[in-house]
Parts: sequence; C-alpha cells; structure tokens
Amino acid sequence: MGTGLGILAADGPDFMIHGLVKFHLFGQELWLTTTHVSVLVVCVLLIIFALIVRSKLRDTEGEPGTLQNIAEMVVEALDGMVKGSMGKNGIPYRNYIGTLFLFLIVSNLSGLLGLRPPTADYGVTLPLGVITFILIQYNNIRYNKVGAFTGLFKPLPILFPINLIGEIAVPFSLSLRLFGNVVSGTVIMGLLYGLLSKFAIGWPGILHIYFDIFSGCIQTYVFCMLSMVFINDKLPEAE
Repeated sequence: MGTGLGILAADGPDFMIHGLVKFHLFGQELWLTTTHVSVLVVCVLLIIFALIVRSKLRDTEGEPGTLQNIAEMVVEALDGMVKGSMGKNGIPYRNYIGTLFLFLIVSNLSGLLGLRPPTADYGVTLPLGVITFILIQYNNIRYNKVGAFTGLFKPLPILFPINLIGEIAVPFSLSLRLFGNVVSGTVIMGLLYGLLSKFAIGWPGILHIYFDIFSGCIQTYVFCMLSMVFINDKLPEAE
C-alpha cells in the first residue's frame, strides 16, 4: 500500500496524486492521472504474464519450467479458495474471482514498484464493488424469482427499509473497506517519506513489508472472500 520510492525526491509529503495530461471532451476538462497510468501498468503486467504462461503451456515437448509451475500453483490455490468457500456453486465463478484476485494483489503490491496503487483511488474500488453487486442481484433474481423482492419484507414488513439498505450497502462496504486500507497506507508512507526524507534510507522498507505486502494481501483476500460469500448466499444450496 505504500507509495514507492518516487516520494524521496519530493520537498514535502507527496501522495502521488498528479494530473499528467489534460484534454477536453464534449466541453468537459478531463485529466490523465497517475491512477490511470498505474491501472495500465498493472493490466499490461498481467497480460504479459498470461501470454508468457500461455506460450509455455503450448510447448508440450519440453518439461514444465519454473514459471509454468508457479502459474499452476496459483491456479490450483485460487480454485481451492473458490471451492472451499462456494463448493460446486463456485465453478462458474472461478474465472471472475481469479481475475479479481490477481488484479487486486498486483495493484496492492504495485507500490513496491514506485507506483501509486490503483486501489488507493475510490474510482477503481467502487466499480469492482458494483460488479460484485450486479452478480449478487443477478443470482438473487435468477434463482429466487419473486422471492428476491418479497424477501426484503421478511421477517416483518416494517423491516423493509433496513433490508433494502443492507442490500444497497454491499458495493459501498466492499469498495470502502479496500479503498480505506490502501489509501491509509499510502498516506502514512507519503508522510514518512516527505517529512523524514533525510532519514528515510532503508528503514521504511520494514513498513513497506506491512503496508504493501502483508496488508495488501490481506485486503485482497478479504475482498474476494466477501464477494464469494455474498454471491453464494443468493445461490441454491449445492448438493
């Protein structure tokens, strides 16, 4: 969750929120920011990794290399996580949860590369929460039919406002939890590098281990696990 070594050159605290290119579209002023660049870098890294692994898998003549073994372990671990949480219901959602997990983990760890983590921007975490919310409600209506709406009035009709708020709050809960944890780490590291830049040689790496690696991995796991729990709650029980 850190902001990376790019802060060392700053005269004061720098949280790496910068507008890089300004342009106009339909009379509106728009900016290409550091967040857009970070998202692009993360996506490119994942695509390159996927292409390399794909080429290795096509090579059936040679023995599996280290990269292929790592990729297979990651896939098996993600499959195990989805099956452990959702059972047979999780089979159609392995690709979504796997993609979500990889994007979040690389985004959260991108601070180690000197980037501003994309997940430190609410404009990134909110759409992820909305996508999960759409899947939840899609399955709710698909399997529960009218019960998806009548369930809001149970166990008592007077509880309808509370039940409705509980459903609507899901994407905000998911996105704000992830955003808050990542941006707090970014702010703390920015303050340390900016205010203590003369002394910030070496020892902040210990804090990067927590904010970038430990907390970043935990928040990735929590977001994916909650997504699976919420989706599975609307699905019929697996036999």
